[in-house]
Amino acid sequence: MKTALVGLMQSGTSTLFSAISGKKISPTGAVAIEEAIVPVPDERLDWLAGIYKPKKVVRATMDCLDVPGFNFADESGRAAARRLIERIRTVDMLVLVVRAFENKSVPPYRGEVDAARDFEELRTEFLLSDLELITTRIERLEKQVRKPSKTQVQDKAELELQKKLQATIEAEKPLSSAIETQAEEKLIRSLNFLTLKPMLVVVNVDENQLAEDMADKIGSSADCISLSAQLEYELSQLDDESRAEFMADLGIKEPAKNKFIESCYSTLGLISFLTVGSDEVRAWCIEKGTTAHNAAGKVHSDIKRGFIRAETFSYADLHEHGSEKALKEAGKIRLEGKDYIVKDGDIINFRFNV
Repeated sequence: MKTALVGLMQSGTSTLFSAISGKKISPTGAVAIEEAIVPVPDERLDWLAGIYKPKKVVRATMDCLDVPGFNFADESGRAAARRLIERIRTVDMLVLVVRAFENKSVPPYRGEVDAARDFEELRTEFLLSDLELITTRIERLEKQVRKPSKTQVQDKAELELQKKLQATIEAEKPLSSAIETQAEEKLIRSLNFLTLKPMLVVVNVDENQLAEDMADKIGSSADCISLSAQLEYELSQLDDESRAEFMADLGIKEPAKNKFIESCYSTLGLISFLTVGSDEVRAWCIEKGTTAHNAAGKVHSDIKRGFIRAETFSYADLHEHGSEKALKEAGKIRLEGKDYIVKDGDIINFRFNV
């Protein structure tokens, strides 16, 4: 999965990116998009490694982009922001970072700190960007449908849909409300509308605001979490022992970056199934609702092609009973077919023949 961290200038996107990736904070005024592959925290793998003693442990990962802060205050800033926005259309989800912290050494982007205002500005800019794309597409389709072609019927259907999308945005309604069928979704899938992407709102707060519920203040139906990017960055720079002591002093059970990555997983509708053995213990990222047959293809195309059965048991059952031998005695190991829907935490050994 690929996610883009976006926000207005001084919102803390680079600080959050550095906290979850371990990279140094980008200098103020950076214009390039940075990228990092971030491992997904999963305590189950640590426990399984203690049981199976594998040669390696492989975690699921998240591809994360740090997009320079947007400046919509003037024409040059707006033009630069629009160029950046077009470059993130291919990501799987958007993380909107909005500022709620006060810091005299880091002045707000404009005026007073107002997280709800900043969120609305970002949302509006994405809507306008999508509207511009729709308008351009309508102009092109209107020319195409006048000429006989193999795609004329499809072009007419898309033109009708694009006009409906245009009216929806102009009425300040979400694009998703205008898409009624899978066929319509397929017609516009390649355009990568920003406002159709899964979205997570991160409210960047001071340490003393961590206990506050910021979701209501934002007023968004999107998933929303609060964290202190600066605190998370400071934690990421410590060794394990110092980090544990610091967190204990603050009464923190785990870094908020773990919650952030878990929230990205949840927003995208993702789960992990696990494979175990003496060679490796590994987490595999799949969408909820994935069948055992398609999950097999995630491991290797040959396994999917020659799929016979999926020997399956749950991590929870293994953790409770302590060994596969005990699981067999308890009747907790199952043989599932191609259509079995894989669950989060399933441990699977695929039987196949090619």
